[in-house]
This record gives sequence, structure tokens and C-alpha cells, in this order.
Amino acid sequence: MGVTREQYLSGRILLAMPGMFDPRFERSVTVMCVHDEHGALGIGIGHVRARVRFHEILRELGLDPGMAPDCAVLNGGPVEPGRGFILHSTDWGGGDTIEVQPLCALSASLDVLYAITEGRGPSHWLMALGYAGWGAGQLESEMRQHGWYAAEGHREVLFDTPPEARWMATWRAEGIDPALLSNATGRA
Repeated sequence: MGVTREQYLSGRILLAMPGMFDPRFERSVTVMCVHDEHGALGIGIGHVRARVRFHEILRELGLDPGMAPDCAVLNGGPVEPGRGFILHSTDWGGGDTIEVQPLCALSASLDVLYAITEGRGPSHWLMALGYAGWGAGQLESEMRQHGWYAAEGHREVLFDTPPEARWMATWRAEGIDPALLSNATGRA
């Protein structure tokens, strides 16, 4: 049984279910940027990278922080943990920008960093290192095994909520109390 185009999760927020089978994703909040028949790519937004700041990354790239605020960098996921991604509002776009409708946009080039440091970048943005990736059909299988919940894309969670509060804030925005959820999938 295949997934229809309407069932793809791009633009949604994926939440780790209570009792998640993989401890790397416990209380995980992931913006689903790409999801199609070939697989899925998401950027984690719920956990801050310890001891890594935005200005530090800019300096490592040889960029003057300029007008950019110094902020925490998120742990985007376990795949390519040294690769940077910017999730941002759709009021800025570069040559590599991917629209993640209806939630945000994703950029991974130096163009977006230059724009941010020069004060002409997106009005809202956050940086993550790494991403979460799934092969064809893998995410769908994990969802059937009680691993994930696909929430709507809530912009206020993405841009206006501190990282450590995003998991609970997304559940609340969905009208769900995660304490009431079972941590096991039933069998009929």
C-alpha cells in the first residue's frame, strides 16, 4: 500500500511519541522539509547543540557576524552533524531555498548566512546542524510502529517558542495532552 501525495508530511511538525523506540529522538520535534516516494528529510528544532553558538559557526566559516544576533544552534539530527541548515520565514529566498509550505523555507548555502550578517536576511530564522533522514517507506513504517505523530505546521512553535518548550507546545497546539497518550500500539 503506497502513500498518496496528500499523505506526505512536508510542512508538518513530526513529534516523537511518548515511549519512542529510539532514544536519540526522545521528545524530538522535527520540521518535515521533504517527504515523497524517495524518502524524507527533517530538521530537528527541539534540542540545542551544547556549547555551539551562531557567531562561532560564522567565524569558523570566515564570516564577520555583522548584524547577526548570537544565538543557540539546534541539533538538527544525527545525519551529517556538521552540515548547517537555516529554517526561515518565506520573506527571503536564495538559489537553493526550498519552500516548506505552509510553514517556512529551508536554505543551506552561504547566501543565507551573508544575508543574515548583512541585515537583509529573513525576518525569522534559526540554525541547525545535521538533519534526520529516512529512506523510501522508512518513516511510514516507523509511524505504524508508534514512533511519530504528524502535527500541523505551527509557525508560532517554530519561531516564537524556546527550543526546550517546542515538544509540549506542539502537542498543546494540536489540543492533545501527551501525558494521556499510551506508549504502546495496540493490536486488533
